[in-house]
Amino acid sequence: MSPAHHYKKIENDIVDSLGKRFRRAWKAVLGFFSKVHQKGKQRFTVMFIPHSEKRIFNFQISVFTLTFIVFILVVLLAGFIGLSTHFTSTNERYVRMSKTLNLSEESLESYKDEIVELRKIVKEFKSRMDGILAEIGTEGARNFLEQGVGGDLSSLISLEDIEAGSLRDLSDLRSLRTYLATSSEPLGEIRQVLQAQRELLVDIPTLWPLRGVRGNITNHFGPARHPFTGGWYLHKGIDIAWGYGVPIVATANGKVQRIDYDAMGLGNYLVLRHNYGFYTRYGHLDRVAVKKGQEVRRGQIIGYMGSSGLSTGPHLHYEVGIGTQVVDPLQFLSIRSPLIKKSVTTGE
Repeated sequence: MSPAHHYKKIENDIVDSLGKRFRRAWKAVLGFFSKVHQKGKQRFTVMFIPHSEKRIFNFQISVFTLTFIVFILVVLLAGFIGLSTHFTSTNERYVRMSKTLNLSEESLESYKDEIVELRKIVKEFKSRMDGILAEIGTEGARNFLEQGVGGDLSSLISLEDIEAGSLRDLSDLRSLRTYLATSSEPLGEIRQVLQAQRELLVDIPTLWPLRGVRGNITNHFGPARHPFTGGWYLHKGIDIAWGYGVPIVATANGKVQRIDYDAMGLGNYLVLRHNYGFYTRYGHLDRVAVKKGQEVRRGQIIGYMGSSGLSTGPHLHYEVGIGTQVVDPLQFLSIRSPLIKKSVTTGE
């Protein structure tokens, strides 16, 4: 037998073998479905037997029908479970959204309350601002007051649109923003005025002459009885009593004009000359801490309290003069201004 015939025979044998296997498998499948069909066609009789003497109710149902009914029931049950889960999750989201909405409403109410308070503060601020600008009287201040900046809401939003509370609140906030933005120029003028006032105050004797203590005023300016002679005389300053060695400070920027000793009067004393015609005198010092002609700054230590000269105990005799006239020092010591930095007013 030739090789070609041999290979052909092998090929035919393989094909026949595969064909037999396929036919057997096909018969097995047909047999399985035939058995399933036969089993599915089988019927069951379902009987409902009442406890009374009523007629027995029965009906027949095939396996196919029973399987279909069970499938439908499973599908319905799965659908019901899915819908229930979806409804539960949706309800939870709704509850969360409701809580969030309630919190948002509470926050909005809080914002509205704050805006109401802000309106009151802005009204008071505007009133005080107008008063300050009226006192300053600069050109920019007059223009600011004449224009009435911040007082007309119609320039920011149409009056026809202010129907809802939120729009009114928004209008007020915009008005406040505009008012504050336009206040920068007059506030700058106020700053310049305050700086000028501060420069003025450091040259005027308004600082308390004792450092660290207030002391006790034992004798005021004006007519008084002399402690030794008992006669009336004009007391040209005030006497502030405390203990020995209390630092005495310059009550304004100035220059030491005179340092002297008067055995029958002020004892160790010094005179400071200030701008604008002011001078100050400090008497009964224990010792002097500056030299004649020295420039001194407001709050600088110039001496220490003592009882030199004609004195009944440790105290400071303090005078303030303008030109050739003496004035009551308390008229200037009563001036209180936050414009002077604490680093300078160390004597208060």
